[in-house]
Amino acid sequence: MRGAIRLNTLQLPDPFLGSSNPLQSRDAVAALLVLEDGRYIMQLRDRKPDIFYPGHWGCFGGAVDEGENPLKALKRELSEELELTIESAVEFTRFEFDFSRLGQRKVYRLYFEIHVKRVVFDRLVLHEGEAFEAIPGPELVADRRVTPYDAFAIWLHMSRRRFRVLR
Repeated sequence: MRGAIRLNTLQLPDPFLGSSNPLQSRDAVAALLVLEDGRYIMQLRDRKPDIFYPGHWGCFGGAVDEGENPLKALKRELSEELELTIESAVEFTRFEFDFSRLGQRKVYRLYFEIHVKRVVFDRLVLHEGEAFEAIPGPELVADRRVTPYDAFAIWLHMSRRRFRVLR
């Protein structure tokens, strides 16, 4: 069965490829949570048919609510999803997506870089998603099923020293 997940002998529709549930594009924030050893703390997204890239590894974060600034949204999302409290974060990159030809609007996904100590990582409590794990960047972009935009942001982060200022 194409677009299915096999569990023992039972095949279930893959909510990523097999869903017809409506999707809503929204402005969003995402955290590049980087451990001291350079691994990225990632979330295995729920297999809900009404979210983007269910069952994929992705960065923690989420939608920016109406009237909310991006940093406040990031702080709220990290608190809700991991019980992680941050004071500040450094903006890393921003992607824009144009859904206007699909009947929705242009939205952004703003990535923040946050360094996390191992002692903090050990105290995190998952409240959203199926799992979380600290994963080396090369493994993420080469071997895991990662949301494409998050994979690109991680690759950019890993490759940031390769970019130079053009004049």
